[in-house]
Amino acid sequence: MAITESPLPVSPDSQEQHAPGDREMTLLEHLEELRSRLVAAAIAVVVGILVALIPIPGFGSITENVIKLLAEKAPGGNLLALGPGEAFFTFLEVALIIGVALSMPVIIWQLLSFVTPALYENEKKYLLIAVPGVTLSFAIGVLFCYFLMLPFAIAFLGNFQTDIFDQRWAAERYLDFVTTFMFWVGLTFELPIVMYFLSKLGVISAQRMASFRKYAFVMAFVIGAVITPTPDPINQTIVSLPIYLLFEVGILLARFA
Repeated sequence: MAITESPLPVSPDSQEQHAPGDREMTLLEHLEELRSRLVAAAIAVVVGILVALIPIPGFGSITENVIKLLAEKAPGGNLLALGPGEAFFTFLEVALIIGVALSMPVIIWQLLSFVTPALYENEKKYLLIAVPGVTLSFAIGVLFCYFLMLPFAIAFLGNFQTDIFDQRWAAERYLDFVTTFMFWVGLTFELPIVMYFLSKLGVISAQRMASFRKYAFVMAFVIGAVITPTPDPINQTIVSLPIYLLFEVGILLARFA
């Protein structure tokens, strides 16, 4: 008498985890998809740059207004263009950074779209929430740097040895320093959202992240020393403490994942 094996029951959760048409992609297909994602992100950056450059009637361009806001914080409220093309190329450099910031949602979306096929169906919905969350965190970080961190840094640098140095700053160096500083602080503020979704996807747990507290505290001050434009401990603390607090916020969010 032949014994036939009955098929194992399939749970509804396992049926939902894989899309009907899922299949393994070859290396060339992965590279082709990566290329298309990079092209889409690059197009988004170009569009962001154009948006930053095109003047709006009665308002001017976004780049022009951003430069005016940043120039107000410089000593004397005026910047020097030391070469024939410095003003023009500095304007384009600021527009590039603004374009990257404006295209951040698309860049994040393309990155997540490249990773998403490797995830289960019930995990993909969480990544869709990450796009507005990370974008909002980046914007909050930029504003935090502009209103709180940047004034301290500029005040220290602008008042350093004024009896010896005549503080008149070149436009290119000042705007490169300010925009880069604000951009990296904005990226740092994305840490809690990243930690939350890594925990949500089961990559790392809140308990595991909590065990790294003492290392995170040290790393926060190391990162603060690297990205802080001034060597004084006050400015480094102003940068480092928020980084560590963001780590703690990430652990708190991970507990609800």
